[in-house]
Amino acid sequence: MDLYLRDKVFIVTGGAKGIGLAIVNQLIAEKAIVVIVDKDKTEGESVSTDLRAAGHQISFIETDLCDTSQCQLAVSKTVKEFDRLDGLVNNAGINDGVGLSNGTPEEFRKSLSKNLNHIYDMTHYCLPYLKESKGTILNIASKTAVTGQGGTSGYAASKGGVLALTREWAVELINDKVRVNAVVPAEVMTPLYANWLKTFDQPEKKQKSIEDKVPFGKRMTTSEEIANTTVFLLSERASHITGQQVFVDGGYTHLDRMI
Repeated sequence: MDLYLRDKVFIVTGGAKGIGLAIVNQLIAEKAIVVIVDKDKTEGESVSTDLRAAGHQISFIETDLCDTSQCQLAVSKTVKEFDRLDGLVNNAGINDGVGLSNGTPEEFRKSLSKNLNHIYDMTHYCLPYLKESKGTILNIASKTAVTGQGGTSGYAASKGGVLALTREWAVELINDKVRVNAVVPAEVMTPLYANWLKTFDQPEKKQKSIEDKVPFGKRMTTSEEIANTTVFLLSERASHITGQQVFVDGGYTHLDRMI
């Protein structure tokens, strides 16, 4: 299916690896132009170099998303290079384990900076160009915003904010014809997730116990499955979808886990 994304320009935050990289690859497969905005210079340059060598249009901008001025600069560089912007994927974030008992107020605020504040910043600076192109905003949230997890107050609060902002912005931008949606993953095997599993004495056993709780297929969602839904929602094939929270999680959040 042609998603009509050829030559459209998209920014993907945290696009150097994990879910972000899967989204980048899927956009590239649809002949879109992608700008990776990420703090990981090594991975970002490697990915962009490889994709350019394969004939794709891609750019990498090293960016500390916790720095508002760098967010503004990343957007400016994108528009200067490509003269337009059709979509923003707010993907970057990390489950940093800042909890109520095992964290501090200062750590909580830092967690919000890493997981929520830059989503507002990037969207704010992208907005004039998205209004012009009647573009799309896609936020990557997390099931922790809905289910809770325990021991991760900063991340859960941030992702709850992401879901709230998705609905708020969808309402605010409805007359500008800018669509805003969120994709909500649950258990996805990313490099960060793999590192978290390694903190357990028996990582394989821990992984199996998690997979057993996923109703559909007793397996984790793949990054590619998140990317497929994300890119569809960015496209004109989803032209009448806005303000939605789409759970791509094998039924983990809403189905009885005893199935």
